[in-house]
Amino acid sequence: MSVALSSNKADRVVMKKKKKSFLSDVKQNFYLYLLVLPGVLFFVIFSYLPMVGIIVAFQDFNVMKGLFGSEFVGLKNFEYFFSSKDWLVVTWNTVYLNILFLFTGLFFAILIAIVLSEIRSKHYKKVTQSVVILPHFISWTLVSMFVFAILSTDVGFINAILKTFGLIQEGQEINFYSNPNIWVGILVVLKIWKDAGFGSVIYLAAIAGMDQSMYEAAKIDGASRLQCITKITLPQLRSTAVLLTLFGIGGIFHGDLGMIYAIVGDNPSLYEATDVIDTYVFRMLRQMNEMSMTAAIGFYQSLVGLVIVFVANYFAKKYDSDSAIF
Repeated sequence: MSVALSSNKADRVVMKKKKKSFLSDVKQNFYLYLLVLPGVLFFVIFSYLPMVGIIVAFQDFNVMKGLFGSEFVGLKNFEYFFSSKDWLVVTWNTVYLNILFLFTGLFFAILIAIVLSEIRSKHYKKVTQSVVILPHFISWTLVSMFVFAILSTDVGFINAILKTFGLIQEGQEINFYSNPNIWVGILVVLKIWKDAGFGSVIYLAAIAGMDQSMYEAAKIDGASRLQCITKITLPQLRSTAVLLTLFGIGGIFHGDLGMIYAIVGDNPSLYEATDVIDTYVFRMLRQMNEMSMTAAIGFYQSLVGLVIVFVANYFAKKYDSDSAIF
């Protein structure tokens, strides 16, 4: 009898804890909630409140009439985009380039992190890490000037070198800015050069937090440095890599406007390989002043990106539950 009473009393205590109100929890952990507040306000102001603007995608938006006074046109803005042949080109370019950026960036970020972790000299390690991270803080506008100085037909470094060694004659210069076939590789190389070093910081921190006793035990058993990397380091980086990949997949339908527009600009010769959804929308907004159509395309980007995140998260949760976002 006493056991039953104590069991009922314990159940009541558990129920009271479950019924604990949100306000009382805030009161109890006030300073923790205060730390979260700036982040919550940031997402509310810059991510959730602007979602009201989605209505523009279904309107013939007129600035004078405003958001709630413009004529509702349903799916006409979407019909205009999907009825043109451009939507397939820009969608393919966006997805293709972002997949290349994502996985080449992942590979080189992990490679750089492993190489840096294997450097024994602290001074040399700091200098090397600073050098590989530095390109991240250079603007794409400045990078585009370097690219032009290297690839320009008239004054480019590559054409100048080829002329110097007699490999080409005057008038036979390579016109890089009219050949779309090479620009996918150029953009991927530039993306790796600029962001892989900065991306390695997270993996380097993950490696630094690993249990060093595993490496010591492996070395006692006769494992080489390469075996320690392949059997200990890489498996423990898997969860971090999958998680960051899922975050990257969320933006796979959003092209890097700053990068592509700064380097390529409005060059019709290269649209075939470099025109992504964001540059297409930016060009449409400047040339046609169509806010409704650009909003419709932006909504299409966000919706498809959300679906891709859920699908990718499902497979990540299925094969490695610790790596999933939710």
